Amino acid sequence: MTAGELAASWAYCADQARAADHGRWLASLFAPEAERRDLWALLAFNAEIARTREVVREPMLGQIRLQWWREAIDEAYRGEVRAHQVMMPLADAIARRRPPRERFEALIDGRLRDLDDAPFESLAALEAYAAATSGCLSLLMLDLLGVDDGARAAARAIGTAWALVGLASATPHLAARRRLMLPRDLMGAINPESLFTGRPDAALAEVVRTMVDRAAALLDEARRDRRQVPPASLPALVPARLLDRQIARIRRAGHRVFDLPPQPPSATAPIRLWWAVRSGRF
Repeated sequence: MTAGELAASWAYCADQARAADHGRWLASLFAPEAERRDLWALLAFNAEIARTREVVREPMLGQIRLQWWREAIDEAYRGEVRAHQVMMPLADAIARRRPPRERFEALIDGRLRDLDDAPFESLAALEAYAAATSGCLSLLMLDLLGVDDGARAAARAIGTAWALVGLASATPHLAARRRLMLPRDLMGAINPESLFTGRPDAALAEVVRTMVDRAAALLDEARRDRRQVPPASLPALVPARLLDRQIARIRRAGHRVFDLPPQPPSATAPIRLWWAVRSGRF
């Protein structure tokens, strides 16, 4: 792998991260240059496995796709590099940073759940999925930032909250594809067909409220010991500031997510993140 190939792959990963995970991409810009490139590779990898359910027609094909990534990660830990625009820079980051391999395993295992269209049995089951995917991603971000301790509980909580709010917001998008990522125990008597047809039962707002309130509680937990958080960890934590605004937006709409218009990236988000990093307040 030449320096030119690696530079081109970093640029590709930056573009993928910016398009698929804009909030975390923005936060990555506040990391030092070398760590920033590593974060782009990680976010691009996450985008690749997260879109598996969207690009395959059969669960078996999704399993095959995720197995390809699992094997590529295993090879990276053995010092082998697959000729792929995401794996080349990610393998380079793995070789230098040596993040725990089990985090990648947990992340891929979590994405296997995406291949099952059945609703989650409970809010606890949904939160476990959010922790295994988005929460684990936040931990990997810390690993690539070189943070060994002091911020892991906060990172996991923020990542988990990020997924809970994201899934609540994505309910109309998923329902249009006849998919639900909501807890069965909260759905109660709500007929899924009301969501699939775009005319949601009024009780859906209470389901969303419960999910959003749990996310807000996780953010409170994350901030409990923020004075002990190393400054180097902030690019993995400051997305919490963006999440605050998303939660407020959902609450202003009475938790009626089907009534929320598409939200373009905020022009003020970079300023809010800059101030969060500068002040150390995530």
